[in-house]
Amino acid sequence: MTTSELLLLLGSCALLLATNLYMARRIGAIDDIPLRKNMLHIMVWILPFMGAFLAWTHLPRQPRVSNADARPRPEGFSTEDAPGDLVFDEAHVFPLISNTWIRNGFPLLNWHALHAWAGSMNDARSQRLAIEQGQRAWLLHLRDALGPHFHLHESEHAFVLSSLEDIVVVATADYVASTRKRIQRVLAGLAHFGEHGKSILLVLDNEETYYNYVSNYYPEEGEFAFSGGMFIDAGCAHFLVQRADLSAIEPVIAHEMTHSALSHLKLPRWLDEGLAVNTERKLTGVGVMPLGQLQELRRSHLTFWDEARIQEFWFGASFFRTDDGNRLSYELARILVEQMGQNWELFTRFASNAKREDGGAEAAKEVYDMDLGAYACILMEHEPDPRWTPDPTSWPVKEEG
Repeated sequence: MTTSELLLLLGSCALLLATNLYMARRIGAIDDIPLRKNMLHIMVWILPFMGAFLAWTHLPRQPRVSNADARPRPEGFSTEDAPGDLVFDEAHVFPLISNTWIRNGFPLLNWHALHAWAGSMNDARSQRLAIEQGQRAWLLHLRDALGPHFHLHESEHAFVLSSLEDIVVVATADYVASTRKRIQRVLAGLAHFGEHGKSILLVLDNEETYYNYVSNYYPEEGEFAFSGGMFIDAGCAHFLVQRADLSAIEPVIAHEMTHSALSHLKLPRWLDEGLAVNTERKLTGVGVMPLGQLQELRRSHLTFWDEARIQEFWFGASFFRTDDGNRLSYELARILVEQMGQNWELFTRFASNAKREDGGAEAAKEVYDMDLGAYACILMEHEPDPRWTPDPTSWPVKEEG
């Protein structure tokens, strides 16, 4: 090896070492979940130069501002670092990091393990506070994963994780609190948020981030309809929307919070969605159609529904269609609930007893003395057809979504 070649080799090694040390310091300085930071460190040292470049692309554009340097925020904004462990007291410590994994760039917590840890405490109040502590810790890790422009706001009734302006975040939290009360009034006898539990709202910046997050709760295969918001009841009940003006996301919040308030009932999907759409309209006034659109909608219903598709509706699969059947499913659910709910006392009895396994068919017979399929035939101006009656024997074993 010539002297020039040796110098070139030594220079390359020195440059590689300097680059890796610089990136290692950058990675060490960011707020992130240790698992992902370790993955970035491995990438830097395993792949010469390319690893450093790839790690750099995954770093936040700027490090999170330290608490000492951060501008004062209104009351309720969390400036604390995301914890590695939950310490309730000396006898109750939950290893948060080892019970968290990364999927699609988002931290997911082992909620079963957290609830088991909280359940080991002596009284209900301590258990509730421990669960809330776990929710807050998870949201802080999610805040860091989403980037330095995200912040967590906590009020008496809500957590709001977003990149919204401070004043908008406070207004959103207030809207969540007032919407909880209004939903409980509109759905008296059915809605339940829990005496102490907080509603959790995630406001994600764009469609790509929204669907990357949502994909963690969907099957890996299949086609699914687009949405502007979603209620997720998987270990930790929370709902999310895409960022927009507050007036634009208010109907979505009202809709998804209705799902949250009804989640304890385990309703058939058509009943759950029908209640959510009707409540959203009552609270926000959206969805009123001119006469021409109503006539077009009626024609679409008459053309679309048949004995096979109505079974999809009772089972819940039609709400995930990617064609016009998605919109028509929500509208049929709204119409059914609107008509059946005119006698609220009877409807409350029906909804409280409706089972997801049979689409609410047995409860409808007991409370209304009617066949749901025959009722749907009347509303859809269809000739009486026994094949429209909910038939669980023709459904897949388990409801998806």
